[in-house]
Amino acid sequence: MNTLAAMICRHRSVITRAALVGLLISGQVQASGDDSPKTPTCPKGQAWDSKSKSCVSQQSGLTDLDLTRYAYALAKARRYDEALGVLDLLHNPHTAEALNYRGYATRKLGRTEEGIGYYLQAVALAPDYSLVREYLGEAYVIQGKMNEAREQLRVIQTLCGRDCEEYQDLAHAINHATPL
Repeated sequence: MNTLAAMICRHRSVITRAALVGLLISGQVQASGDDSPKTPTCPKGQAWDSKSKSCVSQQSGLTDLDLTRYAYALAKARRYDEALGVLDLLHNPHTAEALNYRGYATRKLGRTEEGIGYYLQAVALAPDYSLVREYLGEAYVIQGKMNEAREQLRVIQTLCGRDCEEYQDLAHAINHATPL
């Protein structure tokens, strides 16, 4: 074995970790429980532009991907009405991610049944999308439909196992639900 090959063999885990860090920094890898990178929030009427790495007017021709990710960041910041407004700007609002985030914001506004409708549309487009399965299960927990919530948990387990964030979060919601 030549010296370079021997060095690579001995330092494979360091090389693998360095490659992973590079991918994380470049945004190529995302956390399993959150399918959008950490997107900063901006003042109302603006959105985060991943290209310029700054807040710009929401009407400035941002891509659907940027708008979708920004809507999710707003929803996670509890700015649900604003998130829905940003999702209304999408050229193609009928993607699994956009429907999932619309369902999330709608559910968080207390309109659980409407949110479930968006989640089900997202599941129809992307049955293997574990985050929508988690949120759908959480909506069922809110409604007291524990069998339906447990079914979503079973599906998540087949998709990413018991150690993924989606499984853990939904299992926690189910285990800590108060009976209706």
